[in-house]
Amino acid sequence: MTETASRPTLEAVAARAGVSRATASRVVNGGDGVREPLVERVRRAVEELGYVPNQAARSLVTRRHDAVAVVIAEPETRVFADPFFALQLRGISKELTAHDSQLVLLLTEGRDDHVRVGRYLAGGHVDGALVFSLHLDDPLPGLIHGAGVPTVFGGRPGWGHGARNSVPSVYVDCDNRGGAREAVRHLVGLGRTRIAHITGALDQTSAVDRLDGFRDVMVDGDPALVAEGDFTPAGGERAMRELLERRPDVDAVFAANDLSASGALRVLRERGRRVPDDVAVIGFDDMLPIAEQTDPPLTSVRQDIEEMGRLMARLLLRRLDRGTGEESLGGDPSSVVLPTTLVRRASA
Repeated sequence: MTETASRPTLEAVAARAGVSRATASRVVNGGDGVREPLVERVRRAVEELGYVPNQAARSLVTRRHDAVAVVIAEPETRVFADPFFALQLRGISKELTAHDSQLVLLLTEGRDDHVRVGRYLAGGHVDGALVFSLHLDDPLPGLIHGAGVPTVFGGRPGWGHGARNSVPSVYVDCDNRGGAREAVRHLVGLGRTRIAHITGALDQTSAVDRLDGFRDVMVDGDPALVAEGDFTPAGGERAMRELLERRPDVDAVFAANDLSASGALRVLRERGRRVPDDVAVIGFDDMLPIAEQTDPPLTSVRQDIEEMGRLMARLLLRRLDRGTGEESLGGDPSSVVLPTTLVRRASA
């Protein structure tokens, strides 16, 4: 007997439960109108027989696919090298798994990928989308909006004019600006006066917000003490070299993330600068695999990355349960901004 032939059928479930096939189908596929005693009998029969519902049939009844697309607007090389994405995906996966929903990962590296992702979402394969690491010129929000897919964004969206006003902007983020202010105030409190900032990629709102937080404290700061990075270790190294060339007297650095800070630490060590004696260094994210293993261990602004992923998934699932229209949502759904905390270690 083949595996397919031995698989229990819906007819077998109905016979075991003593109900019609139509009743068994309504229970298995999430339909309404079945009395609770019959529901319990069908569920017991499903468990006893090990019946697995046909997803296509279930979708016809529920109009749900129990699948969510997670769209990361970055190339594979970045996604799989940066632990930030692993933490956020872990949070998303845990929440989706708890609600018996599948995660479909979609990455974008170029315009062809944007078209492919937009086409896939418009094809009705998933119930909704979670999108993060957007860049300001990214066409994904418009494509997703055109596909009519309920969406929650990771990070504050950066559009504020034109056609993108029609794109819903439910999002989960951390207090990037406030966290940056706390980091720089800590450096000022240490008596540092020549405080530099290594930015993230400035086509992303998180980097802009952290730069703004730095400037909130360093109101009259020297522009030469700001160097552009890109959230990567290599970008941190490059920016740190630029800073030392322009201002060799720098005595503190606030980096836009831990990866950038790790690159800055390497350059400072190469140049014989002691951390924190000569130059104090603070990062952002507090990703433990990095912050605890740098030399010295890195003071960092902590954001709960995994919790952000969970909240993104939770917001989307709530939208799906209530429906996707404005009225069914009870008005404009709330975005979430999580607080940050400065975690002090040996680098500052």
